[in-house]
Amino acid sequence: MTLRKLYLSVCLLFVAVFYMTAQDLEFPAIDPSPMDAAHYPPEAAYRNYLEGDAKNTRELIKVLYSRPQKKEREIFGGLVPYGQTWRLGANEGTEITFYGPVEINNTMINPGTYTVLADIYPEKWIIRLTTELGRAGHQNRDMSKEVLAATVPVTNVPNSREAFTIGFQKVNDNKCKLVVEWDRTRVSLPINLSPANLPPLDVSPMDLAQYPSMSRFRNFIENEEELAAAVAKVRVVYSRPQKKGRKVFGELIKYGSTWRFGANEASTITFFEDVKIGDKEVKAGTYGILAKINEGNWEFIIHKGIPSWGAFGHDDKNNVATFSASTERTSKEVEAFSMMFEEKDDNTVHLIAAWENTMARLPITLK
Repeated sequence: MTLRKLYLSVCLLFVAVFYMTAQDLEFPAIDPSPMDAAHYPPEAAYRNYLEGDAKNTRELIKVLYSRPQKKEREIFGGLVPYGQTWRLGANEGTEITFYGPVEINNTMINPGTYTVLADIYPEKWIIRLTTELGRAGHQNRDMSKEVLAATVPVTNVPNSREAFTIGFQKVNDNKCKLVVEWDRTRVSLPINLSPANLPPLDVSPMDLAQYPSMSRFRNFIENEEELAAAVAKVRVVYSRPQKKGRKVFGELIKYGSTWRFGANEASTITFFEDVKIGDKEVKAGTYGILAKINEGNWEFIIHKGIPSWGAFGHDDKNNVATFSASTERTSKEVEAFSMMFEEKDDNTVHLIAAWENTMARLPITLK
């Protein structure tokens, strides 16, 4: 056999094998409950066809679900029994994706994808969201992953809808409704697209210290002499990080670095009258307070570069006073960064800052 004939034989054999293999494949028919998607806003699904600013339409919600047909069956109370949980469609569990935070039934729902289920009753549905994904139906659910249970009323509509359908209804720019309809039953789930962004408790909570301490409670003082003495002179507002087993000075806060003197946004100090720090006159007002942390001493920095988030980008041109203070060892470990005032005499008060087992004093001379 010549090389040419051998080459042709191999090619014919390859084609024959490929053809027979392809013939053995069985591609699935269209599912009787085909999959579909619903988008909000609906034009987000085809924004690449839109013109101008409309091309920037942002998708807020997407639902992926399968659509069973009625086929003359009794649906609710029959095919879908009352008092049971339903997958809200057919085949795989229906999934809803929120591309930003939303609020449903006074519950904040974070961005992400969730499985949607419903407990079905004649006059109400309980819509449930769970983070458990990739499941067929509702059996053997992990109830610990449920994030929402919202009760919505049932509305009876005059015309029967053949295919199970999910869509959206716009209420206004900040609200919409997820609408579910099949046969003559409709339910609507209100969704707040612009929920209040209420933060959780900060791990480094904010606090304040004020001198004299009774100046914070002047409205409770009735004695005129005590009232006259309880006039605010100085106040600091700062956030209080905790040690939590870490080594703070020299590791968490490197020696030679400028520290925000707390956590989060810049700590501030307010002088309610003109004062003197070291040899510098400082006018009444609110200033930022930082500290350059050295081994053995801290340099307090009073500056006007506020508001700011911490010490990042601090410009020394904004400094109004600095003071270098030797550090002292605390009598016991201080878990949460702390500041307090200590009166030394009628005209001098010390701002004392402490964390871990280290403290330092900033003397403030009052007028």
